Amino acid sequence: MTAPNPRIGVIGSGAIGGFYGLMLARAGYDVHFLLRSEYEAVKRNGLQVNSAVHGPLHLNEVQAYHSAADMPKCDWLLVGAKSTSNSDLAPLIAEAAGDNAKVVVLQNGLGIEEDLRQVLPDTLHLLGGLCFICAHRSALGVVEHQALGGVNLGYHSGSAETSEQQQALVEEGVAMFRAAGVDSSAAANLAQARWQKLVWNMPYNGLSVLLDAGTAPLMANPDSRALVRSIMLEACGAAAACGHPLPEALVDRMMMSTDHMPNYLPSMYHDYKQGRPMELAAIYAAPLAAAADVGFEMPRAEALYQALRFISARER
Repeated sequence: MTAPNPRIGVIGSGAIGGFYGLMLARAGYDVHFLLRSEYEAVKRNGLQVNSAVHGPLHLNEVQAYHSAADMPKCDWLLVGAKSTSNSDLAPLIAEAAGDNAKVVVLQNGLGIEEDLRQVLPDTLHLLGGLCFICAHRSALGVVEHQALGGVNLGYHSGSAETSEQQQALVEEGVAMFRAAGVDSSAAANLAQARWQKLVWNMPYNGLSVLLDAGTAPLMANPDSRALVRSIMLEACGAAAACGHPLPEALVDRMMMSTDHMPNYLPSMYHDYKQGRPMELAAIYAAPLAAAADVGFEMPRAEALYQALRFISARER
């Protein structure tokens, strides 16, 4: 069971970890942040979220740590770091986790939980978190929140053996986020939810890098708009082939929603521009491999992935 006032740890306090950690701390939760490059700036200036939804938010007294060994044991751990660093995160998660802790992976892509499960203690509960948010880090300890902000949770694995036990843990997490003013709900099928989020992430993340454009110009041009739609349809087809069919109207809904968003530069664009590794394995390689395993071809997504690999290799 979760403590009456659970202790929450945030591992990776960039845009995602910074936003959700700050929201939970403002709601009165006991939140602890594990920081690396941002540690000195956050200790000195606090954590700032410039939100178009909630207004300017500032957390002055941040419980910040440079080492997981210095953190208190946490009941919940939110993993907001990019999937490119997961091999280094497992020891930090294990060190910061209390007994039977709930680890929520707030990352994009496919196969995230499966990879982490192999290197985490069996006693830890592993949950997937699907973040629907337009946010990026503009400076150390400063997050720009443009729109949305919801997070859906699904149970992946751990010591909760029955579906009732698993659902109870998910609902605890959902209630925690809702208490912090964050729209949240339970994902009935985590694998399907990850595929559904890929329908948006696969076209916009890669095309933002390849075409040096945010969502507004991508949607305004008929050629790039048609390309976005075709990659979305490929992702839907792959999901169905893998046993996770998505709603027929999903692509139209996603494109309409993107039309009404402010111009947004996805996380992969910021990673590329700032010289960080792009999440190519989780967002492209894993779903392409899953589709290939069931004999489904994704030629446009494959071509986009190949172009991004070229760009990544050239930058290295």
